[in-house]
Amino acid sequence: MSRSLIAGLAAATLTVLAASPALAAPPSREPRVTSDVTLSAPALAEFEQGLVQDDRGVKLGGVGSGLYPAGRRGEYWMVTDRGPNGEPKVNGEKRRTFPVPEFAPAIVRVAVRHGVATVAQTITIKNADGTPISGRPNQVGHDEVPYSWDGQTQLAYDPGGLDTEDIVTDGRGGFWLVDEYGPSLVHVGSDGRILTRYVPKGLGLTGAGYPVAETLPAVLSTRQQNRGFEALGVSPLERALYLAVQSPLANPDKKTGKASSTARILRVDLRTGRATGEWAYTMESVGTFDPAAEQGDMKISALNVLSPGRLLLQERTDALARLYKVDLRRATNLLGGPYDDVATSPSLEAALPSSVTVATKALAVDLAAIPGLPGKIEGVTVLDPMTLAIANDNDFGLGTFGADGRLVDSGIASHILTIRLPKPLL
Repeated sequence: MSRSLIAGLAAATLTVLAASPALAAPPSREPRVTSDVTLSAPALAEFEQGLVQDDRGVKLGGVGSGLYPAGRRGEYWMVTDRGPNGEPKVNGEKRRTFPVPEFAPAIVRVAVRHGVATVAQTITIKNADGTPISGRPNQVGHDEVPYSWDGQTQLAYDPGGLDTEDIVTDGRGGFWLVDEYGPSLVHVGSDGRILTRYVPKGLGLTGAGYPVAETLPAVLSTRQQNRGFEALGVSPLERALYLAVQSPLANPDKKTGKASSTARILRVDLRTGRATGEWAYTMESVGTFDPAAEQGDMKISALNVLSPGRLLLQERTDALARLYKVDLRRATNLLGGPYDDVATSPSLEAALPSSVTVATKALAVDLAAIPGLPGKIEGVTVLDPMTLAIANDNDFGLGTFGADGRLVDSGIASHILTIRLPKPLL
């Protein structure tokens, strides 16, 4: 064989090898961010014209409390929480402040186009008569006392106020939301009017400007302050919603809740708003999850239904977040049993009995290992088996207030990120 022929064969071989997919760069074995956009933030007085008169320099934020696909590629439904609020110390005690007490929680449709996120639609959440609700606490004794921006003046309670969190659509143009105050599940129409708010039995909430139904287990009313329902997922096949309490219940007391790692997951029938299942879930030990935090800092802030009885659930501190696959199918259904009774001692939160089988879990996505993610991730939604979208809660940029009562913004923006996974979730 001539040298020229040998050289030609060698060159051809090199060409084929260079073009061969087998020798291309291997796919990433780690989750990676494929998109990171910042939501433009108008001043609250501009965002809620005619409702907010003095926004004290606060801009739109807090929309990362919930995240759900809006139907079109690159569009999401999001929901604010109760509005800008703080917890300064006044005369040696922490007080819950509402710098813009007239703010009405809102559902927003956000469109991501060409690397920019903008609010394409706003739906203010309303009473049955069409008047906007507030984000102020509901009941004396059950909720924190609301104060003005400087913590000096006590504000009025509002039995119809909501601390809205996660969001899904109801398939008929409306929405399901969860709330931290009750805690409660809230059905909202396409125009933002509250159709029904489902609360724990015995809560005795009166005076709201919309229907209230006591359908949920009474024990849920022992939720820790600011730690009610924060995670919500929908299961069309079961015609059901899954809800998670953000932290262990303060059952029988706050100290127990702060130290406990036993949280509760609830399943609710879409047609009746009644609970059909309840399970114990063991949260991670903060010592291995985030050693800089305390056990009471562990929270559940997002939930997606992968298939009946199988969930993708997020645990987090303000700094770190991880996603777990959770299987409820062999766990003990606690609904209607002794652990729904606040008189049961020891409580489920105080001592998990051997007779209760908790939900199984396995780490699915370590968000904490992905460089550059923002803190306080609360919104998580599955776009397809290999793609997630996540959002952070920037707390309306609340930093400190100057002597003039104007906000010194924290500079933290609201982000929406798309993450590509190395393997399918299912």
